[in-house]
Amino acid sequence: MANWRVSAIQLTSTPDPAQNLAQVALYLQQLADTYADGLPHLVALPECFAVFGGRDGLQLQYQAPLGQGVIQQGCAALAKQFGVYLLAGSLPTSSPEPQRFSASSILFAPDGSIVADYQKMHLFDVEVSDSTGSYRESASTYPGQKITLVELAELKLGLTICYDVRFAGLAQALAGKGMNLLTVPSAFTKVTGEAHWHTLLRARAIENQCFVLAPNQTGVHANGRETYGHSLIIDPWGRILADAGTATGWVSATIDLTDVVQLRQSMPLAQHNRFNSELKP
Repeated sequence: MANWRVSAIQLTSTPDPAQNLAQVALYLQQLADTYADGLPHLVALPECFAVFGGRDGLQLQYQAPLGQGVIQQGCAALAKQFGVYLLAGSLPTSSPEPQRFSASSILFAPDGSIVADYQKMHLFDVEVSDSTGSYRESASTYPGQKITLVELAELKLGLTICYDVRFAGLAQALAGKGMNLLTVPSAFTKVTGEAHWHTLLRARAIENQCFVLAPNQTGVHANGRETYGHSLIIDPWGRILADAGTATGWVSATIDLTDVVQLRQSMPLAQHNRFNSELKP
């Protein structure tokens, strides 16, 4: 099917997984009450949606192997209850190093099964002029080692997480595999979001001629971190189809994947890209 409904849920997540999952369930019920047109529905949650921690080690406490643990079980149950594809933006899973977890984006099918997973590849080790100041994600997070493209009939879903959006090569590699929808679940800080969020996401849509679905955290969290909000849905021409602003809640749009096909035919960027051919190292 070429037509899909895509939704981004925007949260101010807390340290308590049960509380966060209850909030997700509330918004999924609202979506179910609003839309009953039979379109396949992909709902994306932001980064750290289930447990929002920092240097407190909370994420490490809730890590579990793929397919196990209370957070993943809760997501599977919600996907099945509401009959949606649910992208759990990022949650902590076990890594090869016991002192670090993997930040995994996991796609659950409407029957509750796991379709695909991706581990965050680029880690946020930066200085930011906000109340947190220094971010050292690599201290507790193990970097991902693979790229993930999910094929659901006509939908070709490319998985990334937050800081990944600054590295155009990842999205371009996914586009080279046929991606037509890029997901970017995030917890973008207010400072970096105000400067770069809209620009980066629109650029990824335009240069890869794909839809972008980017749920973000918003507001001031229990640990004092402030996130930007403005969860976005963007079309392949770079037009913003939906912007959630700064309140918690959700935004939705109906997308037609034939728009990607038509644009790539009329403006064949992939064929014109000389770095894909004679200039490739």
